[in-house]
Amino acid sequence: MTAPLDVLVVGAGPTGLALALQLRAYGTGFRIVDRSPDHARESRALAIQPRTLEMLSAYGVTDDLVERGNPAVRLHLHLPRRVLHVPVFDVGCDDTPYPFLLFLPQSETEATLTARLAARDVTVERGTELLDAEPDGAYVSCRLSHPDGTEETVRARYVVGCDGAHSTVRSLAGIGFEGHAYPQTFLLADLEADGIEPGAVHTYMTAAGLLFFFPLGTPATWRMIAMHPRGAAGDEVTLDLLQRIADDWSPDKVMLRDPVWTTSFRIHDRGATHYRRGPFFLAGDAAHIHSPAGGQGMNTGIQDALNLGWKLAHVCRGAAPAELLQTYEAERAPVGHAVRRLTDRAFTAGTSGHPALRLARTRLAPLGAPLLLRATGARARLFRTVSELGIHYRNGPLSVTGPHRPRRGPRAGDRLPDAPAGLQRHVAGPGYHLLLTGPGRQPEDVPPGVPRDLLSVRHLGPRSPWPGATHALVRPDGYVGYLGRGGDLAGLRAYLDRWLPAP
Repeated sequence: MTAPLDVLVVGAGPTGLALALQLRAYGTGFRIVDRSPDHARESRALAIQPRTLEMLSAYGVTDDLVERGNPAVRLHLHLPRRVLHVPVFDVGCDDTPYPFLLFLPQSETEATLTARLAARDVTVERGTELLDAEPDGAYVSCRLSHPDGTEETVRARYVVGCDGAHSTVRSLAGIGFEGHAYPQTFLLADLEADGIEPGAVHTYMTAAGLLFFFPLGTPATWRMIAMHPRGAAGDEVTLDLLQRIADDWSPDKVMLRDPVWTTSFRIHDRGATHYRRGPFFLAGDAAHIHSPAGGQGMNTGIQDALNLGWKLAHVCRGAAPAELLQTYEAERAPVGHAVRRLTDRAFTAGTSGHPALRLARTRLAPLGAPLLLRATGARARLFRTVSELGIHYRNGPLSVTGPHRPRRGPRAGDRLPDAPAGLQRHVAGPGYHLLLTGPGRQPEDVPPGVPRDLLSVRHLGPRSPWPGATHALVRPDGYVGYLGRGGDLAGLRAYLDRWLPAP
């Protein structure tokens, strides 16, 4: 039997890879296994949101992702009798260094994350399956099966299931997965399409439903998604069937050819009843699955991982109490629930056969959409939701405000914005970051004994998001934990003593 691990990561999709990257940055002892023999070759998830790019930048992969992807995508909304050219993230995203939706196939995202792990001497153990996991004292005894048929037993303090909708970890932990499947069947194809403008997302809104063309680049130029036509026989996805849909649903003369991957699928809306049970944790699709509307799925999973990873790392090294791990579900379960609710409403509005919604798609949308585009305030709120920049933990157990809260600027639990002083550069690395503003503030104000490799102290210039003298403790995932004003540091000391106590 090998030496005990701190963490066994099960599943090497984007969620598991992001978790492994963060654990490696902290020097946490872990292994990452996946029963699939290779990373995803299909495109699957297509888009990376601004907030995900921000969070991954601390681990050195965002520049590589941006270089591989397409950040200049436009949205063309094809309505009956008119086409609207919808600007993407032109409002509401002026406080991020990544004010765009990055189109990049999931296969490329996984390859980038895997390459970064390999550069840090981490091997993803593919073709290795978790067969059983049983708590045994302070550890979980995990039985693994390797590609050559041999079995191995490893012991880990914690097991994280990043292993998708059919999660083995979730099943072994006895956690429920509640929800429903939508009645519609969808068709998907990566192919070539002539007759539509390149480099843009094309959405055709019809009485029958929605038809999408997404720019891929690889393994084909386009990804086509459409509902299976009512009355169409058989489950096979053929080029003739796809062409018939394009002819019937699009007024443009779109000619399809050279498909490289086709499939049909059903969409589910389900969520885990808990994100944690004892030493078992769930993240990504193992915790929540939903409609792909808005490109939220992979991004929510990666952000699950980056919320959990630093907490595991701190607890495993003894720098934080085990109570810190209880905050994972408290913070991320509401986010998962909100994403499911949002995508369900969007999906139902776009696909339902109810006469009122069909009327809305064909008659009301052409009238209302131009008005919505001119309402910059509403668009800004919508884009901040879709971009996930608006996620906050204000009501979470790690968000504390001192007795004198600043009148302006981000609150405890909010994401630290980049503007106005390029603040993302101040938190580009693991650990807590204490940001001080105002004259006369010294690092000696920090409680003694706190390990400096887990806490950096930085003085901000006059271009601060907070007025006057302020002390803001920023968590490793870029959210404000403690926020205080003036010279009263008792609350900050109490916060650090609780969550980052001196050894």
